[in-house]
Amino acid sequence: MKTLFSALFTLLFSQFAMSQPTPNYDESKVPDLVLPDPFVSAKGKIIQSAKEWEEIRRPEIFRLFEEQVYGKIPTDLDNISFEEVKESENPYPDQAILKEVNITVSRKGQHYTMRLNVFIPKSGKGPFPVILLINYSPKYPNGQIVEEGFWPVPELIAQGFATASFHAETVAPDDKIRFSEGIISKLYPEQLEQADGMRALGAWGWGAMRAMDYFENSALFDSEKSVLVGHSRAGKATLWASANDPRWAVTIPNESGCGGAALSKRKFGETVQVINTSFPHWFNDNFKSYNNKEEELPIDQHLLVSLIAPRAIYFSSAREDRWADPKGEYLSLTLGSRVYQEIFGKKAVFPLEFEELQGPILQPSMGYHIREGEHNLTPEDWKHYLEFIKLNFKN
Repeated sequence: MKTLFSALFTLLFSQFAMSQPTPNYDESKVPDLVLPDPFVSAKGKIIQSAKEWEEIRRPEIFRLFEEQVYGKIPTDLDNISFEEVKESENPYPDQAILKEVNITVSRKGQHYTMRLNVFIPKSGKGPFPVILLINYSPKYPNGQIVEEGFWPVPELIAQGFATASFHAETVAPDDKIRFSEGIISKLYPEQLEQADGMRALGAWGWGAMRAMDYFENSALFDSEKSVLVGHSRAGKATLWASANDPRWAVTIPNESGCGGAALSKRKFGETVQVINTSFPHWFNDNFKSYNNKEEELPIDQHLLVSLIAPRAIYFSSAREDRWADPKGEYLSLTLGSRVYQEIFGKKAVFPLEFEELQGPILQPSMGYHIREGEHNLTPEDWKHYLEFIKLNFKN
């Protein structure tokens, strides 16, 4: 009986494993890249000026990402309020003031509250530039403060920045069954019925936008010197949030991979089919039609980079993080730099091939680094981020 049970278990496990899509780590299997041109409109018009970009091509690209990948981020609400509460002990009382802020949004008779943790320097004179981290760490499911390496509050405070974070779970649970239990079902239930409706990544981006509302409404912050940072899945949300919200001066997605910084059409590491199978709640329903059909996508992530132009953007990768396709992330940034250069006249030069990269590339508007190690957000990453941020905020 035991032998029969073992045989049945092995058979069922094997069938399950065979049904799961597998990532590709073989560069020889990467197809020839045929990518949409940022400078040719849907009607074939050649885009040559910032005016044509803003009025014709950018709206086209934005709608395609909205319809085919991420879903909409609704902007309508009836009321928003901010209330300070005191529930946690300040771990850095000598360096910073801790503000725990409940952000409550009302729409159509319903309301929802998300939590924002904010640290403000005790020394120096505001308003302070502000760095927001979208956090999703499973160690802190209720929105508590995260560990220093992931969110280095003392270092950021010492450099003169205010810094804040909210946990994705306080906006939309990172769960394929429960993802709608936050703002989606409470405030925007109609999105669930739409194939291009908001899902988890869009909801997290919505949370970042509400944090920005708070920064703009407080004299403590210089919201024009604002930075949005996210790691991995939160990096994907960071990119989409910034594409929707031009109030972010600097956008930093760390190791955001498929559906984030990396080119989908490379089919390297985590593919569209893999990500939609493992995390069906992240993207809208239409994106699933491109499972194993990346070549049919009318857009790719270099165009998401272009949506953020001319604001500053910085990509970062890790050499052992093949799942996130570091080469695809770098190519996406370099291809997206064409809009920065040719439309907005920004210095955005990436002369090195991916295989030649050593130290970070730091320049106004665009930057990149790849470090040794695995998938993580580390002090080394933050060191380069601060260098890039200061370069862009020096005036």
